[in-house]
Amino acid sequence: MSKGGYFEAIHPVLPVQDVTTALGFYIEALGFEIAFADNYEDPKYAGVKRDNIEIHLQWHDASEWVKGVDRPMLRFVIQNIEALYDEYKDKGVFHERTALRETAWGTREFAFYDPYMNGLTFYCDL
Repeated sequence: MSKGGYFEAIHPVLPVQDVTTALGFYIEALGFEIAFADNYEDPKYAGVKRDNIEIHLQWHDASEWVKGVDRPMLRFVIQNIEALYDEYKDKGVFHERTALRETAWGTREFAFYDPYMNGLTFYCDL
């Protein structure tokens, strides 16, 4: 057993231009629920959760998107990847190359972007 600190969870913070729009996407399209918000009328920072996953959404000025800053890429370990793929395929969230596929590195996965180009990959080990 380690004598150091214990890592219990991670809550990534994704940059978004509009927290309300991002909340709508994660709740309505991806099946998350709201965990908290700094202000429920006009949030600038909020969290969504589904099962053991919690993601934070933070407002960033639109000028930051003009600079061409790279966006985060998140990888979610999923049980029953086929069921999640089926759940999302009719939600209008996939891009033209989204497909459930097996990879050379031993996973079965699919991926797409949220409305603010944050990458979301869902996978399981083969």
